[in-house]
Amino acid sequence: MAGSALAASVLAVAAALSIGLAAVGGAAVTAQRAAGAADAAALAAADAATGAIAAADAPCALAARVASASGATLTGCRLEGFVATVQVEAAYAGLAAVSRARAGPPEGS
Repeated sequence: MAGSALAASVLAVAAALSIGLAAVGGAAVTAQRAAGAADAAALAAADAATGAIAAADAPCALAARVASASGATLTGCRLEGFVATVQVEAAYAGLAAVSRARAGPPEGS
């Protein structure tokens, strides 16, 4: 009888740890997805601003489309010359993962 109670306790602890690790893993994946979306959106905006790519949209509108395609929402976009700075947000379990990125030509060019 004591052995089955111990086994049930061990299983309960293992289940709780598994659920906790799954939640942490999901949050880490969401943070990486937000970072990738921010990088891609900043590059798209900077490329559109410099004319490196032909885009019918304004650079920040293009950045919003790229972020959306990456599963995130563009929450901020600023252009200073050819340098684009963006902020995106991705949701996971009711929490927001926020990431910022900056892209443009190399300094001094």
